[in-house]
Amino acid sequence: MSRKEAYIRLRHIVNKLRRNKSSFKEISDYLERQGELDGYNFTISDRTFKRDRDEILEIWSIDIKWDIKQKVYYIENEGDSFKKDKLYEAFDTIHLLNMSEDLSNFVHFENSKPKGTENLYLLIHAIKSKLRIQFDYEKYWDDTITKRFVDPYALKEFKNRWYLLGKTANEDVVKTFALDRMIDMEVTKIRFEVIPSFNMKEMFRYSYGIITPKEQHPEEIILSFEYEQGKYIKSLPLHESQGILVDNEDELRIKLRLNVTHDLFMELLSFGDSVKVLQPLKLVEQIKEAHEKAWKQYFNS
Repeated sequence: MSRKEAYIRLRHIVNKLRRNKSSFKEISDYLERQGELDGYNFTISDRTFKRDRDEILEIWSIDIKWDIKQKVYYIENEGDSFKKDKLYEAFDTIHLLNMSEDLSNFVHFENSKPKGTENLYLLIHAIKSKLRIQFDYEKYWDDTITKRFVDPYALKEFKNRWYLLGKTANEDVVKTFALDRMIDMEVTKIRFEVIPSFNMKEMFRYSYGIITPKEQHPEEIILSFEYEQGKYIKSLPLHESQGILVDNEDELRIKLRLNVTHDLFMELLSFGDSVKVLQPLKLVEQIKEAHEKAWKQYFNS
């Protein structure tokens, strides 16, 4: 059985037990039905199910328990279910793309290159096992391809793309690699130790996106959104530091504490005239200048 097939079976087990407690027969019958849809043989024995439970615990930290009175299996505690849901979402997208039937009549996909999620499972394995990886890397801004040997530390999602945080074998600095730029990735047998200074939460505490300045200089940023856009910003905050200053029928005014990076700058530009930057003044001037350049392109045409 391939690694992908085994992973799909594990995902189905989690789906089943997320919905309701189930006996082994109910789980087994469910897997057989799903296997028919997926084109796989998901028939399992007691021994296989025990291994699956151990692997589910290792991959997602989901502990499948046995209720001896009701004679059913159940998920006791999923921990941070939000993060697990994001990983599931990435996997489910891959699974949908690999379905054998033609989906073109009722599913419309963007005509764009896949974003590297096919490497997620191997990367999680390498990160948890502290195994060095190797891959060819093609940067966005040029066509050169270089061989990289990286100690993988963590994964980060931003705008529906996945990024690897890791230390190259010959440097002591943690870098960011876009998964869709990684080619022919392999997990080596070389083990590594994470440098003590690495802390992903602290690394991105004051950053929007994936850019993290070498020296953190967070600033208080105040933004004023028009009413309609404000509803969206409240439902999907820009950053965990977001706080509301004004919320009425005219505007939503928020404050953030962030480093002013290119990712943040481009996000603010994407809102067009539905946002006004009020603070800091340097960012106000940068946004004004960018809008003036855009206006001149049409004015001079």
